[in-house]
Amino acid sequence: MNHADTSLHTFHQMAEIRAIAERWLKAFEKALSRRDAKKIGALFHQDSYWRDVLAFTWDLSSVEGQIRISIDLAEAQTSTAARGFHIPSNRKPPKKVNRVGRECIEAIIEFTTAVGRGAGIIRLSEDEGNIKAWLLSTTLEELEGFAEQTGENRPVGTAYSRNFGGDNWGDIRRKAAAYDDREPTVLVVGGAQSGLSIAARLNQIGVDTLVVEQWPRIGDSWRKRYHSLALHNSTHINHLPYLDFPTTWPRYIPKDMLGNWFEFYADAMEINCWTDTEFISGSRDETAKCWIARVKRGDGTEQIVKPQHLVFANGVSSYPLHTEQPGLDDFEGEVIHSEGFDSGAMWSGKRALILGTGSSANDIALDLYSHGVDTTIIQRGSTTVVSIDPSARLNEAIFDEGPNLTDSDLIVASAPPALIVEAYKQVTQRMLELDHDMIEGLKGIGFKFDMGEDETGHQMKYFRRGGGYNLDAGSSHLMIKGEIGLLQYDQINCFVPKGALLNDGSVVPADLIVLATGYYPQKELVHRSLGEKVSEKIGPVWGIGEDGELNNMFRRTPQEGLWFIAGGLAQVRINSKYLALQIKAIEEGLLGPLETNKL
Repeated sequence: MNHADTSLHTFHQMAEIRAIAERWLKAFEKALSRRDAKKIGALFHQDSYWRDVLAFTWDLSSVEGQIRISIDLAEAQTSTAARGFHIPSNRKPPKKVNRVGRECIEAIIEFTTAVGRGAGIIRLSEDEGNIKAWLLSTTLEELEGFAEQTGENRPVGTAYSRNFGGDNWGDIRRKAAAYDDREPTVLVVGGAQSGLSIAARLNQIGVDTLVVEQWPRIGDSWRKRYHSLALHNSTHINHLPYLDFPTTWPRYIPKDMLGNWFEFYADAMEINCWTDTEFISGSRDETAKCWIARVKRGDGTEQIVKPQHLVFANGVSSYPLHTEQPGLDDFEGEVIHSEGFDSGAMWSGKRALILGTGSSANDIALDLYSHGVDTTIIQRGSTTVVSIDPSARLNEAIFDEGPNLTDSDLIVASAPPALIVEAYKQVTQRMLELDHDMIEGLKGIGFKFDMGEDETGHQMKYFRRGGGYNLDAGSSHLMIKGEIGLLQYDQINCFVPKGALLNDGSVVPADLIVLATGYYPQKELVHRSLGEKVSEKIGPVWGIGEDGELNNMFRRTPQEGLWFIAGGLAQVRINSKYLALQIKAIEEGLLGPLETNKL
């Protein structure tokens, strides 16, 4: 078969795949419009999934099983009024793929609802001679009348363009950020990837948003971290909304480069930021339906801000966790938490103990070792260890398909929790193969190793507990060679003035002890800043809830007007859209608080 014949064959194959998807979609819309649960169900496999992000449920939710999917879709259609289902010509075309070990046809779909525009994914395969869906996802992408101000919808700029004798753009931006004449609709606490992403999204749909950042400059939350830090995943998956990193940037972005980009991004996206400003406390005025938020400015003065919505965007964790260690107060050297570590340069020729085996602990160990520090890692609990490349890069597979980031984000958002777990189980088995030699070497020196409670690897550990793993940058190899020491915590009797006293009576000497012991969960921040009543009302933040979703993340919480966003750059880029749409819907009277919208 020559090139022309091959191309023609491919064209006909793609046309056939598209036709199959379109026939299924036509039958689905017909059954849905009639709210005919029986006919809806006939279009799904018995073991199928429906993932909805706001479009039908105003929530992040997943349903499993043909019967429940058919009933829930039929009921939700009464208020959703979804229609106009089609396969768009300007997005990834339908194609045959393998997802979670299943061969299928995957197609991006679009539709409209009573309140806006939606998109989603269908995955189809044969069942007893009929084409049925084993996955349907539906996501709300845009509220009618409130399109993002991008592309053709961008502002004209007539308010300040060539406005001789009046305010120019700079004047307008300074006045907007000062908030001398108004209160922000949304107050965002934290000016890193989460805060900037949600602020940028809200700006584009006309929601007045103020970001407060405790550091003097946007990006300092990254600049101030340890000297050698770089991202552990690839640049092409980490873009913030609307503005991609330059194509000249390295695969793994150094912390200072990222911090500088955040500062540039805040300016370029016209985000109102108060730097050197600490969020102190807040309380809810239920009568006025606003927060009374107290912030402390850089000059020491305190100010009250009264937003309708408060968004915590300051990370999965909150305050450094200093665990009690017997005898540590007697240690004559220096003790620091990993948060306060900068560089090993000042410790050259000295001896260091690092308590912890997570990514930060191992990165710090590498930094100390590279500066000539005699370094030993102390392991407390079993740890998941994964090579950054090639193993961790397996989780980037969807984005590697490219080239359209918007479509890749949609595919990622389409995954229900059960399939996420199954996908991680499968990819973990491949990681074990790729990292076999490293893992066996670690076990050989007594390192306690695991791949998660259900063999789902580091990613599910991150979602469930926010840690317990090391994305390995080279420290494991050095431990195996004996160039970085390994000590088990249960070998230590206590700490003494000169180091760690072991159970056998010997002392491991140290000049420095680094406590890479993690952080309090986000709920601790809520408790300290909003009070025990609010903290108990909302429950846990982060971690996997009974519905398989992250607790209180990216969705309405039991406390009206309180929201949370956190995670890696890709995660917050994707979910900031959906959080912003919920806030906008509330502001436009389309959505009420969680208590009055039980689903």
